[in-house]
Amino acid sequence: MNMWTQPQLAQDAAEWLGDAHPLVEQLGSADGLVSLHAFADSLAARPVNSLPALRDFLRCYQQQILLPHELPAIRDAYTHAAHNFARELVALDQQLSNEPKLRDFAAASRRVGQAQLQRLRPLRDERTVQRYLHAVESGQAHGWHTLVYGLTLVVYSLPLRQGLLGYAQQTTRGFIHTAARSLNATEAECREMFDELCAPLPVAVESLIVKAVAA
Repeated sequence: MNMWTQPQLAQDAAEWLGDAHPLVEQLGSADGLVSLHAFADSLAARPVNSLPALRDFLRCYQQQILLPHELPAIRDAYTHAAHNFARELVALDQQLSNEPKLRDFAAASRRVGQAQLQRLRPLRDERTVQRYLHAVESGQAHGWHTLVYGLTLVVYSLPLRQGLLGYAQQTTRGFIHTAARSLNATEAECREMFDELCAPLPVAVESLIVKAVAA
């Protein structure tokens, strides 16, 4: 199956956050390419002014943000939520705040995460949701979008493996499509880049899950 067309379950999982990674959402603004250039600079990638540069940027993003930080955060949030470990979820939230690589889009992450968390407010019987929401509203936690995403997977009984893969694929697609508008990229070029960048993701996701089981 072509990676451009995701399995429905993985797609549904990613859409619980509105199909918007906070960085992709930020890039959709009027000064989106300026933001993209700034973030590329923070990753020590060259300015995103061509398709090869976009490819390099996305590789840097995967290697420095997605794989070492975002996907493990989703996995750990999922694990804590599945066991009703609200205290551990709050501690993980605070831990992410000390990660230098995440500082450049911390505000955007929290905005997206808190917005999604508010949508879970009516679920009064979900104690972990309510405790995390209280921690965010009282200033004890920040509501990182990755943690809310992991929590949401549990609330709606969505499998972790498909959720992680869906998140990674949707994020990659969002970056490509947003940047493609300014780079005048064709659909075929976008599809080729997506397939190339997403090819290693299933193995990476499987490795994350294996580590969680072994822990």
